[in-house]
Amino acid sequence: MRRYLATFLLCCVLAPGRADTGRPDAFQRGLRTVDPPLAARDFALADVNDGTYRFSAHHGHVRVVNFWATWCPPCRREMPSLERAWKRLAPRGIEVVAVNVGEDEDTVFAFMGQYPMDFPVLLDEAGRVVEQWPVRALPTTFVVDPRGCIRYRALGGRRWDDPALLEKIEALASAPPVPCRRTPGN
Repeated sequence: MRRYLATFLLCCVLAPGRADTGRPDAFQRGLRTVDPPLAARDFALADVNDGTYRFSAHHGHVRVVNFWATWCPPCRREMPSLERAWKRLAPRGIEVVAVNVGEDEDTVFAFMGQYPMDFPVLLDEAGRVVEQWPVRALPTTFVVDPRGCIRYRALGGRRWDDPALLEKIEALASAPPVPCRRTPGN
């Protein structure tokens, strides 16, 4: 519970101000390189369509894994751009997955009525997966290469349909493989 409170507070701190405040828009930031790359932890979670998504079953694809919650302002703000990014990336074999943290299916469905998402939306109601990945705040997004190495991280919201950001993600599909550091339990 303590971690969720800290995550909530970080989410509020990272929430960008309105565009007319004169402050730089935090959503314009790019991706931070994870160096050395970190092996992504496998997981299996229920999705909102009554299926199960197993992370390791998608080995060989670049994956964008977004950890979010409906109560998180920057999460809500970035979802439409994540949907637009998915529409561009999916034909290239790049997957987008949203992992909802700590909320029930009804709450997520109500949110999806306002913010339609056609990519997989997974439910981490008990918070087991968020505890295993290096998530420090919501939203946190990881870009995982085809070998299962976390190559980029974004802490806080982004405009996922930004062309420069998408080019960086797309480049991972043909990037040379790199060794990645294992974490305990991998």
